[in-house]
Amino acid sequence: MIATFVNCATVIVGSLIGLILHTRISESFKRVVYVGAGMISMILGIKMGLVTTRIVFMALALIAGGILGEWWNIEGGILRFGEFLKKRFAQKETGKDFAGGFLNASVIFCVGAMTLVGAFKAGAERNYDLILTKSVMDGFMAIMLTAAMGVGVAFSAITILVYQGGITLLAGVLQPLVNELLLNELTAIGGVLVIMIGLNLLGLSKLKTANYIPALLVTIGLIALEPLLPFAVG
Repeated sequence: MIATFVNCATVIVGSLIGLILHTRISESFKRVVYVGAGMISMILGIKMGLVTTRIVFMALALIAGGILGEWWNIEGGILRFGEFLKKRFAQKETGKDFAGGFLNASVIFCVGAMTLVGAFKAGAERNYDLILTKSVMDGFMAIMLTAAMGVGVAFSAITILVYQGGITLLAGVLQPLVNELLLNELTAIGGVLVIMIGLNLLGLSKLKTANYIPALLVTIGLIALEPLLPFAVG
């Protein structure tokens, strides 16, 4: 868990640095930062998405996962939790970006291959190199996101602690169930989610990104069932 604690710390420190910029730059300059964060998210998401070798599974997972997420209103729940955090810890925060910053940062910091593989290596092999590398990258991304969206980004450290830390603690149990194909397909779905965030940051859409999180679970199910399918999937 020590690597996850370091990751949380770098996000908090990066957010504090970004908060200085957030409070001192005008709305027009914040828009410039939004565009920069959006473009980086797009590039990162495309790179992640291209690792898929099961495009049919990706399509099915996104559609089925999106329907489930819309039904469960996952994005609404996360945003409400973000508003709760704002009222509890950041009442003086102005603007409407606190919950959005919490949501977007939580997704960006937790859906990538470095999170999954790094957490497994940290938990099962006591190899912290990947998570520590991710920590540095997340810290710099936190600066940019916080400069645009405010202190809500810092609270994504809670999501990192629960999600990434949980995988680390369960790595010994889960590792036999995980293979390269599954990691690649989960990474690809995560890439699509990051692209959605990029489109939102660029102001090109208002996609409910979090409602597609169940696509990760659908992907796990599809990969598990693949040996039972009477046809090849690609």
